[in-house]
Amino acid sequence: MAEVDDGEQKAADKDDLEVLKELVDGLYHFRDHYFETHSVEDASRKQNDVTEEMNKTLRRLEVKEELYKHSAQFLLLRGRCLNITPQFSQAAEESLSRAVKLEPGLVEGWNTLGEQYWKKGDLIAAKTCFTGALQQSKNKVSLRNLSMVLRQLPPEGGAQDQGKRIMESVDLARQAVQLDVTDGTSWYILGNAYISLFFSSGQNPQMSQQALSAYSQAEKIDKASALNADLHFNRSTLFQYEEMFSSALAGYSRAAALDPGWEEPPEREKQLLDYLNQVTSLIENKGKVKARRLRNMLSSLSVSALGPCASPEFRSPTGRIGSLVPCSFSDLTHGHNAGAAALGKVVFSLATEGRMAFTFGMVDSEETCCVVMVYNISDGWGVLIGDTVVIPEPQVKRHSITHNDKTYDFRSIRVDSPLLLIVNGKRQAMQSQTATSVSYKPHTE
Repeated sequence: MAEVDDGEQKAADKDDLEVLKELVDGLYHFRDHYFETHSVEDASRKQNDVTEEMNKTLRRLEVKEELYKHSAQFLLLRGRCLNITPQFSQAAEESLSRAVKLEPGLVEGWNTLGEQYWKKGDLIAAKTCFTGALQQSKNKVSLRNLSMVLRQLPPEGGAQDQGKRIMESVDLARQAVQLDVTDGTSWYILGNAYISLFFSSGQNPQMSQQALSAYSQAEKIDKASALNADLHFNRSTLFQYEEMFSSALAGYSRAAALDPGWEEPPEREKQLLDYLNQVTSLIENKGKVKARRLRNMLSSLSVSALGPCASPEFRSPTGRIGSLVPCSFSDLTHGHNAGAAALGKVVFSLATEGRMAFTFGMVDSEETCCVVMVYNISDGWGVLIGDTVVIPEPQVKRHSITHNDKTYDFRSIRVDSPLLLIVNGKRQAMQSQTATSVSYKPHTE
């Protein structure tokens, strides 16, 4: 009879824990799919609503706490419930630590405990948890979390070691996607990994495209990912670097709408709009340089300023060998201008604070003004008003941007390294270049 009672008790316990698991799963569904039942206008209430649902679920768990306080499954559910918010929870850490001690093979326990250590700022302990979970069972959550942690650990050794770590993080994110190609979160994290790889491996355009493709896939297959503020923000950072300004502004605006409490997206949007306002105003006014001074500056502009570009032995950035032909801005076409050299005088420059490029304006012999954006510059590098600048085989882009009823229309030249420029007849020193590092990581995990 006792055996029957034990069997019945186990079944009852299982039923109890299944019910409680459904409650906790429902809590996560409420958070992750909030905008499927609420409008974006309710975004400012989301965190409070999630906390309220968490407290309701906790009260349901507390009713059974005395009965299951030594159950690893129950402790896991309590830890998961407390883990729903972005902040570290001491109570969650304690529950989860006890759960994995009671049941060392509890993969979800190790993953959730790793997330708690992560929120606490203990990345080494988080990495240990995710690695331990993978030793128990290969799963997408451990793989993608480990991918993120590897990218956020402080650099050890030289650039080569850091590069290996980023490659490993990309590989882990790919494996997570392969385990479940319908999981938008895994695709989103793969996109972040590709951004890291893009900025750490010579800014290969293929990596940038793979990042954008991964983000698009996340949006396409998962409504929750499409409403993820972090995704829109991170992608906009890449859009801005690629000078896709309309897309960047739209993404920052969307991120701000989805998470009104997060200050960085509206700040980035405002910075970019201020930048575009400054640039278009300075182009129109030719840097506010007075007409007489401008004529004096341009009177000294001659082909001798081409410097090494005038030599038949000159090797252009694309590998072409031969002298370059000086061209006015009106002669330049959209895209790459092979065999040409843009030549002009600097009439304004903008500091790089809050921006990804050193920006300056130059005027050619026809008194046409064009803006130049120079990337991967070291601190302290720049050009001065009056300097003569030659841009070999310039890459020209036309910008037509509309955002919040404001329109910007201008042409620019993109220069991926100051080493490509000739300033006052001279090449730039190697120390004028350094790789751009862009902060893209999520504000919460």
